[in-house]
Amino acid sequence: MEQIIIMDGPDIDRTLKRMAHEIWERNRGGDNFYLIGIRRRGVTIANRIARKLQEFEGVTIPVGALDINLYRDDLSEIASQPVIKKTEIPFPVTGAKILLCDDVLFTGRTIRAALAGIIDMGRPQVIRLLALIDRGHRELPIQPNYVGTVVSTSRDESVEVMLAEDDGIDQVIITRGEINGAES
Repeated sequence: MEQIIIMDGPDIDRTLKRMAHEIWERNRGGDNFYLIGIRRRGVTIANRIARKLQEFEGVTIPVGALDINLYRDDLSEIASQPVIKKTEIPFPVTGAKILLCDDVLFTGRTIRAALAGIIDMGRPQVIRLLALIDRGHRELPIQPNYVGTVVSTSRDESVEVMLAEDDGIDQVIITRGEINGAES
């Protein structure tokens, strides 16, 4: 198994700063604008973006956390008893401008599940998508509005985002070859 670090802590920080500036340029004003992170690392990314917007522009953007497990189209395939975490959306979704945040965009199925979860809570004015890593291989017609970096991968590779708040280190790794004792 071969692992390649494609982003380290300073790379991730620089990328999130750039993305925060881009978000502000496209969405001037924080009125009715909210961030929702997909559990787990999407929440961390949403919180970091919110902190950067506070730092750069002095605005406080509320952050919510969304667990998409019950909305997955492969729920029966991934676990007989999936672990359901708490969805915490402390603001009204109806009429809101929402920026949905995730760490890695791959097939699009996680985003489809997240959209279903958000729409179950109300009808937003708009939902935009932010992904730290876009690795391609879409199975659904979903594209991010804000991308940290695009990484060309094959299906036998995995992309793992590690963030200090969740994993004790900031880095993005591509793993090639056997993963967990089997080809991925």
